[in-house]
Amino acid sequence: MAKILVVDDETDLEILIKQKFRKEIRQKEYEFFFAINGKDALEKLLEEPEVDIVLSDINMPEMDGLTLLSRLNELSPLIQSVIVSAYGDMENIRTAMNRGAFDFITKPINFKDLTLTMEKTLKHAKQLKETLKAIKENNILKMYVDQNVLSFMGSREYESTIMDNETIEGTVMFIDICGFTAISENTAADTVVTMINSYFDVMVKEIVANDGHIDKFIGDAIMAVFKGDYHLDRAIDTALAVRNKINNLSTENDTDFKPKVSIGIKSGDMISGNIGSVSLKRLDYTVIGDTVNTAARLQDAAKENQIIISESCYQHVKESFQCKKLESIHLKNKAEPVIVYEVLE
Repeated sequence: MAKILVVDDETDLEILIKQKFRKEIRQKEYEFFFAINGKDALEKLLEEPEVDIVLSDINMPEMDGLTLLSRLNELSPLIQSVIVSAYGDMENIRTAMNRGAFDFITKPINFKDLTLTMEKTLKHAKQLKETLKAIKENNILKMYVDQNVLSFMGSREYESTIMDNETIEGTVMFIDICGFTAISENTAADTVVTMINSYFDVMVKEIVANDGHIDKFIGDAIMAVFKGDYHLDRAIDTALAVRNKINNLSTENDTDFKPKVSIGIKSGDMISGNIGSVSLKRLDYTVIGDTVNTAARLQDAAKENQIIISESCYQHVKESFQCKKLESIHLKNKAEPVIVYEVLE
């Protein structure tokens, strides 16, 4: 239902409007509000912020229509206005248009012309609101969806390949903020969210800088995936940079919490695709498989400031990074102990 505010000090116009548009009012196509001058109109708009268009006279006491136009732009740029006045000279028309009026109708009112003008103005107001909504939704979507997925959604093959899966080779890295769960249980929610988002921002910048992408945020941990040439090397470079940046963060909150990270890295084959519930319409474009599970368990086994990789990863990077062999560890769903290495620098 369209909401229309009529501003005119001639009170008989209210009766006339209600008579001429009684069918639309009865069918809830239009809802009219009335004000006797610009000042009254601004008060009405504060009470009814969802007004779509304003029909305003020019010559009114306390605040005239041209002044109201200037104030409307400050109050809500989305509200569209139409001047309805006996003063139809070019100077008034130009002033009204310069102050944001969408259209201009002269008195005495031709209600057929008024109806067409209202419909045109309401259509324009609706388009503006839909455009703003689309921009907001797009910005929100960018916050929650990986850029690669957004690009894919815009491509022609999106519809036909939405459920396609593939096996890829890459590196998975899990980064956890050590000890943060305890902080979150005893600290104000706003402080917790601000802290963890600032830590994540530091990590994300390093991941993106090395051509990795964020697969997901899991509580106080990040899962990142690296594909393409030298994916393992780039993942380790990222891990070292993240550890260094986090260790050098200054404590700027009341908790005195000094963040440290533990990191697990594993390379290998993974299944990439849309995983989730089709019936619920919730799919996560992600990777799954033993490589992913092992990376997560290596991170779980890592201590503060440790970057742990598997033996197979060590064999690929031993000439590029200084590593230290650790004691074999037992991982879930692994029958034998697993040999692991710590990346030092």
